[in-house]
Amino acid sequence: MAGDPSRVWWTVLVLLGLGVLVGLINGLLITRLKINPLIATLGIGLILKGLLNAAFDNFAGAVPRSFQSFAYDNIGPLPISVLVLFAVVVAGWFILRRTKYGAHLYSVGGSQEVARLSGIRTGRVLTIAHIICSLTAVLTGLFVVSRLRSGAPWVGTDGLYDLESIAAVVVGGTALSGGKGGVLGTLGGVLIFSLLDTMFNQIGIDAYLKQILRGAIIILAVGFYTFRSVEEPS
Repeated sequence: MAGDPSRVWWTVLVLLGLGVLVGLINGLLITRLKINPLIATLGIGLILKGLLNAAFDNFAGAVPRSFQSFAYDNIGPLPISVLVLFAVVVAGWFILRRTKYGAHLYSVGGSQEVARLSGIRTGRVLTIAHIICSLTAVLTGLFVVSRLRSGAPWVGTDGLYDLESIAAVVVGGTALSGGKGGVLGTLGGVLIFSLLDTMFNQIGIDAYLKQILRGAIIILAVGFYTFRSVEEPS
């Protein structure tokens, strides 16, 4: 953006386009080459990080005031960021619960082979899912840039956003094995971690102890959902 307001929306469009491209590549690696999804995602992340390190000498750059409004301005009594979050949650809920694609996604998550035998084009379903995931990652990155008033590619990994996003999804009740979960549960997981962070800060808990407690919470949540899934058939 180079501090130029006229470049803001072009930059946003380019980044969204790159998000679609990254999600498409990731989806094709998983569906065509049968690479483990976690390994494919980590590999693509390392490639992108390497490209940024090789292409740019100075990462940090200021963003225009008009773009900072994403994180700091309000529309009426509500922050713009909250409205965007609400829009994403509603869109995600609608896609999962009210569209054919959402039903197919749950089917593929439950059993990819059964879904394939049922006539579902599993490769397309998974690829679209990775594109959507990549687009939400772009939106998150744009919000972080707006909030920090500058851009730097190491913020996501240094801030542990990748791990915390997985943790929020797990605590929200989404099964890592697939087939179970939803947007509202994930939103609940996000709110739980936000509440915990606020409590930890008020109490004055050490930053390293915070990570220990978060890890314990994740393990307990996964253990609880695993135990419940085992008990359900009986």
